[in-house]
Amino acid sequence: MAKPTKSIHARRRSVSALISKDGVRIPIAAKLIFSFLLIIILVSAIFTVAGIQLISNRIVAEAQDKVRHDLNSAREIYQSELERINDVVRLTAGRFFLTDAMTAGKLDPATQELSRVRLREGLDILTLTDASGNILFRASNPDSSEDGNDYDELVSVVISRKAPVAATMIVSGEELRRESPLLAEQACFKFIDTPMARVRNETEETAGMMLKAAAPIFDYQNKFIGVLYGGVLLNRNHAIVDEIKQTVFEGMKYEGKDIGTATIFQDDVRISTNVKNADGSRAIGTRGSEIVYDQVIIKGKPYIGRAFVVNNWYITAYEPIRDINHRVIGIRYVGILEQRYLDIKEQTILVFLLIAFVGVLVSMLLSYILSRNISVPINRLALASREIARGNLDARVGTISSDELGELAGTFNKMASALKERDEKLKDLTRSQLMESERLALIGQLAANVAHELNNPLTGIVTYSHLLLENTTAEDASGDFLRKIVAQSNRCKEIIRGLLDFARQKKPDKALCDVNSILIECVSLVENQALFHNIHIQSNRKIDLPLAVIDPSQIERVFMNMILNAAEAMEGNGQLTITTRFDQEKNFIDVEFADTGPGIAKDNLDKIFDPFFTTKDGGHGLGLAICYGIIKEHKGTITVESEPGKGTSFIVRLPVMVDKEAVEDGQEI
Repeated sequence: MAKPTKSIHARRRSVSALISKDGVRIPIAAKLIFSFLLIIILVSAIFTVAGIQLISNRIVAEAQDKVRHDLNSAREIYQSELERINDVVRLTAGRFFLTDAMTAGKLDPATQELSRVRLREGLDILTLTDASGNILFRASNPDSSEDGNDYDELVSVVISRKAPVAATMIVSGEELRRESPLLAEQACFKFIDTPMARVRNETEETAGMMLKAAAPIFDYQNKFIGVLYGGVLLNRNHAIVDEIKQTVFEGMKYEGKDIGTATIFQDDVRISTNVKNADGSRAIGTRGSEIVYDQVIIKGKPYIGRAFVVNNWYITAYEPIRDINHRVIGIRYVGILEQRYLDIKEQTILVFLLIAFVGVLVSMLLSYILSRNISVPINRLALASREIARGNLDARVGTISSDELGELAGTFNKMASALKERDEKLKDLTRSQLMESERLALIGQLAANVAHELNNPLTGIVTYSHLLLENTTAEDASGDFLRKIVAQSNRCKEIIRGLLDFARQKKPDKALCDVNSILIECVSLVENQALFHNIHIQSNRKIDLPLAVIDPSQIERVFMNMILNAAEAMEGNGQLTITTRFDQEKNFIDVEFADTGPGIAKDNLDKIFDPFFTTKDGGHGLGLAICYGIIKEHKGTITVESEPGKGTSFIVRLPVMVDKEAVEDGQEI
């Protein structure tokens, strides 16, 4: 039964070791792991958020760059078709059959060839006018003789410039009807309600958008004789947008949907597109979003960005289509299905998060291994420290490692050795100090007893020597001996009084006092003495000096001693400067006594407060020792600064505070 009991006690000790007075004790290994984990999670979170944002922005930027390039390709295809029409019209206008017919005034042979050219080149219109712009023949409607082309801007430009021109133009429904009723029907459609489109009062469109070119006709003498113009109607003509889609996007699909689309808008209405409705039909008659309309049609600037197209979100690029007079009449568009990029972004983010998660797991494993490498040596140091704390100064730490922890272990061992050595020295010192204190106490008690016992017979000696001296005549030779006896007896009496004062220093009776007032009283007591007749006393007292909690009689004794010592050091001739200051930061009053005497030798500076040390003839060396004891009882200090030949300064520092021992009239201050 003993073994289970021991196991239970061991477990209790191990549990209690984890509990401190302030609560649960967390091992340093756990702290290191938690710290590493916190840093890893924090850094991973920051980099994950930044990475996701960077990935999102980069994917969107890539998509926008792509549609911008795709729009350039769409523009090239569009312009190529316009240049093709321009070339057909320009070359046809320069052919001899047309010049001959116009010069001879017989158009029948020319009309047949113009009709063949129109059909062969895939033109919707090919029309001949005279030099004034009057219609002579419409290849798309040979039977029509209606004129009404005097407002045609393209023909007017050719008549004015006598040079070929080509542009995208808006052709009215009436003009299309004159060219061909089929064209008017092709251009006409009703608007279809579209999400995010601007509000429009119109419900249908009758005009058409046409790629149109016109060229001048000259006779053989280079005389301008007419104009030939032709064009292709873009309304419901999907050849260009399908070519853009095939060339740029190569018919790619994503989840059953075309990944890329192209559209030609007339104003904000889709007139040629491969964007599909929900039923799979082309979204002819649907309209662009209002935000695109404001940017492209109103402001005349390209729009690159995310936009809602009929029933899906696309990464889009729009740019204005302008006519011969640079008016914005439509929009050219390409777009990429946004869903593809959203899925790419989502997949990339998932991979990024997975990598970050794996990185956290690996970092946790590494942090555990690293923390063990650190915590195990630290635990060994902690165990050795506990042994030292219990008093086992022989505890040492074995070799840990060659890094800083190893250096710490070595330093710990040196510290333990130094502590053991210091402990031995401290014990020896304590023993010697106790013996010295006991010896001093015995000496003090002995000095007090001896002084008390000597005081009575010495009083008799002094008294009777005075009586003998009074009865001695001037002629008596023994008078000199008696005077020496009296002087030495008085000196012995002073030494005994000093011994009693030194041995029986009483506790100060403290009260709130004005230090300046005590100084003034001390100066008034000595300034009329013979010793001070040739001494100038300079007072630099701080006027608003606070009251100090002191024993006025004891402090007066200290000040008197300082003043008398200074006067004796100057041998009655010099200057004594008394200065008071208040140290507000440390809450102390400084009283400085600076004389112009010969100064104190450096060897004596450390001894001047020792009992019985003196450099004066006839001095007993107890004055400064008594002053030192008084100031020490007041929790103050006395310091001395001296330089031989330049004088000495004693600084008495007294605290300005209410001490628990300070009492006035039996009440605590």
